[in-house]
Amino acid sequence: MEQEAQRNDGKDGGGDEEKWVRDSSVDHKGRVPLRSSTGVWKASLFIITIEFSERLSYFGIATNLISYLTNVLHQDLKTAAKNVNCWTGVTTIMPLAGGFLADAYLGRFITVLLSSLVYLMGLSLLTMSEFIPVMKPCNVGMCHKPRKIHEVLFFVALYFISLGTGGHKPCLESFGADQFDDNHPEERKKKMSYFNWWNFALCCGLFLGVTVIVYVQDKVNWGAANLILTIVMAITILTFYIGKIYYRYQLPKGSPLTPLIQVLVAAMRKRKLPYPSSPSQLYEVPKIKLTQGRLLCHTSRLRFLDKAAIVEDRENMLAEKIHSPWRLATVTKVEEMKLVLSMIPIWLTSLVFGLCIAQASTFFVKQAATMDRRICDNFDIPAASIYSLAAIGMMLTVTTYEKLLVPYLRKVTGNERGISILQRIGIGMIFSILSMVVAACVETKRLKAVEKERIQGSNTGSGPLSMTVFWLVPQYIIYGIGDGFSLVGLQEYFYDQAPDSMRSLGIAFYLSVIGVGSFLSSFLITIVDQITIKGGKSWIGKDLNTSRLDNFYWMLAGLIGLNLCAYVFLARTYTYKNVERGAIVTRCPENDGADFI
Repeated sequence: MEQEAQRNDGKDGGGDEEKWVRDSSVDHKGRVPLRSSTGVWKASLFIITIEFSERLSYFGIATNLISYLTNVLHQDLKTAAKNVNCWTGVTTIMPLAGGFLADAYLGRFITVLLSSLVYLMGLSLLTMSEFIPVMKPCNVGMCHKPRKIHEVLFFVALYFISLGTGGHKPCLESFGADQFDDNHPEERKKKMSYFNWWNFALCCGLFLGVTVIVYVQDKVNWGAANLILTIVMAITILTFYIGKIYYRYQLPKGSPLTPLIQVLVAAMRKRKLPYPSSPSQLYEVPKIKLTQGRLLCHTSRLRFLDKAAIVEDRENMLAEKIHSPWRLATVTKVEEMKLVLSMIPIWLTSLVFGLCIAQASTFFVKQAATMDRRICDNFDIPAASIYSLAAIGMMLTVTTYEKLLVPYLRKVTGNERGISILQRIGIGMIFSILSMVVAACVETKRLKAVEKERIQGSNTGSGPLSMTVFWLVPQYIIYGIGDGFSLVGLQEYFYDQAPDSMRSLGIAFYLSVIGVGSFLSSFLITIVDQITIKGGKSWIGKDLNTSRLDNFYWMLAGLIGLNLCAYVFLARTYTYKNVERGAIVTRCPENDGADFI
């Protein structure tokens, strides 16, 4: 749809900015969108619905995946943890490819629709692997070695879900944000709230995934749970498609990487030229001639790149002759290149936070599996359902932040967001450190309880401990609070600070933090195991009761603490994107910049 849509020339819109949306988007018929009948919450609610379904499916599978691998496929703890981290890593790195295709060629709506169908195919294969007799793990209820065909089909289905997520995740969130016009003051404020409510819906899906779906997996069977997920996904795909008449569509603009390379080439070619006396002498398209997108202000960072916008032959420019983008770039293109380069250090310092995220769906869940999960005599909580506490912590944080903190902080700081995006991320990192510290203390107590019960003979190591699973509540709640700050902040940062033509890729960069963090977690497990086994006892053994996971958590807390120091240094010197409001190139103020986003 987006590829076929053509821009209306806008003459019928006159100068009425309140009536028409002038942000280079189109409606479902390729016309300039009417503000009253398209976009904002009426459109984004359709989009949030399918996100709820996707998160229900993802967390319903991901949080209990380590239990399936150890209990049904009979993998040991290290192998299962590595497989979970590998799948999570692939699932959250695939969006880099999906985001590129959406921004460059397909458009976000088509990419979301196609990838959702691939996701649905993965869920269908998972369901078939549990219901079709020849594809079941074994003929009887439990077996020591599952059928090879089941194992192959299971992993094929999982990676179909990864492939579907690759197009779904980077485009859906940015497509929802596209429904709000940055140039309209009221819609810009709603957009800031959008990321908070997006994550609230995400947490609702997460909560139901790790409670209802996991309960069905543990108490009924995995096939019934997969069937529920398949049906819900099919319904929400249909709902998403029905909402197409309300959406605003950003047209794909070709490869977003080409203009960045052109800036580098142009800067290298003119590296020996002197800098102009004023930034106003750098080349920029006049605002009255701008056909799409927004102009960015000039900033003083990475000045070498400014040479790409130096005009060599001003007479030809005055004659409006066509220039090669490989020799002359606009100030906006130069600033977009600066934005991308400035995002790299923030991305790198966010990876250790991704390490913390990887623990919640692996070792945290296995801790719960060894503990007393009874609420009453006849009911016990599935181990993966304890993850719902993180969702509760995140929902409470997002709601409190949106309804109480933001209005107060806006008055105190004068910032539309309350606090800057990077400050929000940093606060979340502090909570991540606290979560690891608390997890280490609880694990130390759990290991002492294991040793005590072995000595007393009340537990030989095969049954659950008498220590209640509710000891894990603090680490999950603190972890959820951290996510309410850091995860939402990272989403907002990579969407807003990415160039306008790269916003799907921006969300993909955020997701890659989680993906690379999962791969780093697998790598760290291998390294820690190889080093500590030399001392006679590995920190990560075949099961938790023979491991020293508390030491692993302390190590992670130290790594996140050291990383936070580097992050704070980068955040203090960071210059935010600043959209130009006038027709000339101006020097942006060296401040937070978030007020102008």
